[in-house]
Amino acid sequence: MIDISPEKVMHVALLAREFDGQVASWEEPQNDRPPEETEAVLEDFGDEVENEAQIELGEFIDGLNIDEQEALVALTWIGRGTYSAKDYPKALETARLEHINKTRDYLLGIPLLSDYLKEGLSQMGYKVEEIEEDIIRRAPDWRGKE
Repeated sequence: MIDISPEKVMHVALLAREFDGQVASWEEPQNDRPPEETEAVLEDFGDEVENEAQIELGEFIDGLNIDEQEALVALTWIGRGTYSAKDYPKALETARLEHINKTRDYLLGIPLLSDYLKEGLSQMGYKVEEIEEDIIRRAPDWRGKE
């Protein structure tokens, strides 16, 4: 049993997938030559504009209670292999002890967050595909968009 609903974890995973999956923009080609694959960079607007998915993801994480935020961190660590599923209590305790920074900032800085959360749920025995399908089936506008 985890200290956060699997549906909330999947909601974060879906938002994180959208945030992580932003399309790369191409730099302007130099000397009229086509850009090389290595010149592709993610669009970074710095402080000017925050990505809509990033804002929504951050607000959702901030809206979770402390126990849920710590469980989300523990599941992330399980999903990336830092802890095993049987070590969930230890991962959760570590998340509690290390909860000195904003969970939002910590999780938004993790590449592949969506994959880690899904893997963490899977390692804990949850049927990830069913949870994801259920969220989308119940609310095709699961992000609150019309």
